Amino acid sequence: SKIKQFMWMWTIDSLISVQTPFSLFCVKGLLKSMDRDGAKGGKILKRFKRGWMWNQFFLQEEYTGSDKQYIGKLQSDMDKGDGTLKYILTGDGAGDIFTIDENNGDLHANKRLDREEKAFYTLRATVVNKNTGLKLEPETEFIVKLHDINDNEPKFAKELYIASAPERSNIGTSVTQVTATDADDSMYGNSAKLRYSISQGHPYFSVDPNTGIIRTALGPGEMDREKREHYQVVIEAKDMAGQRGGLTGTTTVNITLTDVNDNPPRFSQSIYQFSVPESIKTGIPVGRINAVDKDLGKNAEMYYSVVSGDGLDMFDVITDKDSQEGIITVLKPLDYEKTRTYTLEIQVQNTQTLDTRFLGYLPTKDMATVRIGIEDVDEPPLFEKASYMMEVKEDAAVGTAVGSVRAMDPDGYNSPVRYSIDRRTDLDRLFNVHSGNGSIFTIRPLDREEVAWHNISVIATEFNKPLQTSWVPVYVRLLDVNDNAPKFASFYETFVCEKTKAGQKIQTVSAVDADDPVGGHKFFFSLAMEGAYRGNFTVKDNGDNTAGVLTRRSSYSQLHKSIYLVPVVITDGDFPMQSSTGTLTVRVCTCDREGNMELCNAEAQTSSAGLSTGALVAILLCVIILLMIIVLFAALKRQKKKEPLIISKEDVRDNVVSYNDEGGGEEDTQAFDIGALRNPEAIEESKQRRDIIPSGTLYPPIRRTAIPSRDNADVRDFINQRVQDNDSNPTAPPYDSLATYAYEGTSSVAESLSSLESASSEGDQDYNYLSDWGPRFRKLADMYGAEDSDRES
Repeated sequence: SKIKQFMWMWTIDSLISVQTPFSLFCVKGLLKSMDRDGAKGGKILKRFKRGWMWNQFFLQEEYTGSDKQYIGKLQSDMDKGDGTLKYILTGDGAGDIFTIDENNGDLHANKRLDREEKAFYTLRATVVNKNTGLKLEPETEFIVKLHDINDNEPKFAKELYIASAPERSNIGTSVTQVTATDADDSMYGNSAKLRYSISQGHPYFSVDPNTGIIRTALGPGEMDREKREHYQVVIEAKDMAGQRGGLTGTTTVNITLTDVNDNPPRFSQSIYQFSVPESIKTGIPVGRINAVDKDLGKNAEMYYSVVSGDGLDMFDVITDKDSQEGIITVLKPLDYEKTRTYTLEIQVQNTQTLDTRFLGYLPTKDMATVRIGIEDVDEPPLFEKASYMMEVKEDAAVGTAVGSVRAMDPDGYNSPVRYSIDRRTDLDRLFNVHSGNGSIFTIRPLDREEVAWHNISVIATEFNKPLQTSWVPVYVRLLDVNDNAPKFASFYETFVCEKTKAGQKIQTVSAVDADDPVGGHKFFFSLAMEGAYRGNFTVKDNGDNTAGVLTRRSSYSQLHKSIYLVPVVITDGDFPMQSSTGTLTVRVCTCDREGNMELCNAEAQTSSAGLSTGALVAILLCVIILLMIIVLFAALKRQKKKEPLIISKEDVRDNVVSYNDEGGGEEDTQAFDIGALRNPEAIEESKQRRDIIPSGTLYPPIRRTAIPSRDNADVRDFINQRVQDNDSNPTAPPYDSLATYAYEGTSSVAESLSSLESASSEGDQDYNYLSDWGPRFRKLADMYGAEDSDRES
């Protein structure tokens, strides 16, 4: 069969690959046996001719010899041994790794080969004629396989493994698995067959030799995290199935036991003692108690509770989430005079469920006793109530008692108490308190309509210790008394048509009252008893604290009477009854057919004619303002007295120009032409000036370059140009000309400043007065004084 033929061929191929004399002998025997089996089966096996002796060669890896490693020999049937053939090798590594003797076909390996890098090489060979170069046989492919040797040690996937296992685990609990690999050929021999063993970590852990699974080796009693938490285990992997001579690789596994809640909390001491002052505020910590739990994390969380004791309702205990300590706090105010010590029984337990398998008969909770001593504090007087509320009628007479407060010294001394009013809460000084018995009474009249509630504070002070004081609020409510009359809710003014109907309602009125009766307001409206108006109008009470004003006639006349003042009496329903009269103003108007007002006479009633106080004040203010304006005009008129420009009759000359200010202005038409400033482009023409001395020889005027026209001329440049022109013109002013500037008056010591008058003066002048004007004028006095001296000499 084909399967049997395949088995024969695989056996022969395996024997040939060993390449030993014994294996070749076995191959020959198998071939003969196959021939016999074929003859017996009636089928003759025919051997076909082939070009090569083998199509597969085997080579051992990691060859360490000094010579080339012989692989085998290629032999062609065409080779007669006469040296005419040439063997040629191509393929993987041909010429570099592998070489062939071209004359005899011997195949060699030139280098040391590693199967783990490349397991086999595919080569091709052919035979050619040396002389002609023609191929004598077709190219044939063959394979060179490398035989594996145990030259690689096992390698673990990690150099260090991190694993954990719960404490108290049973024997054989899986912890983790380690894996190693070997680069050698697993299909050939035992070079890659590994076995695991534990070299460090006994007796706590074990490892499966085939799978590398690490398991616990001790029972729950031995694997206790509180005794030992960390373990280091060394695992060894050995090839050759663990036999002697195999290669070994190792790795380290760090194993941590994780915590389970197998330990209850325990108090560090059984009795705790604290002391606090009796003045401590509620919610303030008294002290801390501590319990210890050997577990970790959530398993170590605990909570405390007060389970018994005489201070069960006076104190509480809470858990500090960070330190897991119990904090004892005050629930209610403490009093040394009532209780001086308290005892508490406090319990602690885990918040998480406790694993009781390993506790046996041990309790899961723990108890501790806490004793708290109360320290005496000198306290201020204590009022019987936290606040007092009192009532008094608003019309109560001065000195009426409102109520009383009472305080006592809570300490054992029982010191007397003195009472007083905190005047910061009673600025109007309406109340006072008896210093001995605490009774509160009024000292001024009260008015509910001004202030309905009075909030005052009473101070209690110990006689022997004035610094020991306390306050209590007292709320005094003023009870209403009907002492205010009702009045109109607003000012009412309406109109009535000249032609109307009797009984026509022209206005609805309502009232307000400052009082606040218990049953609410009840107002009654009626028309005043006396007066001629009763025949014109009437009042109808609506019964809902409003009333309507009705007409009693069908016609009214503006000419006869244009305004009616209707008095309405308003009465309240409380005791004692109060009433007032309100006036409704009714104007008589001309109306259309629908009753809409068209025209009303605005004149005032004769009986009410006159000016109000506001009008009189306005008129008086207008008169005062008018008088002030008249006085102001008169004062200004006196100040506008004109002074003569020329007083002296001697100041006469044909060319006289007067100025009201110092310097040339626009009115100085002869001395300066202001038009030149306005039009700098204008070229000055040579013209004789009236203030120049006539001369026979005149220099022609100097011509200037015209300034380019622009909208806004630079006046400063123009003035500089004029100054330059005048400096270079010998005929230019100044010359003596008479001009009066702001006449100084006849009493001036300087007299006239004109050079003309100075020249005509025949008398001597004294310039010494100039020295009093300052250093500059003193120099001027010296100059002119020297000239006078020279002239006299």
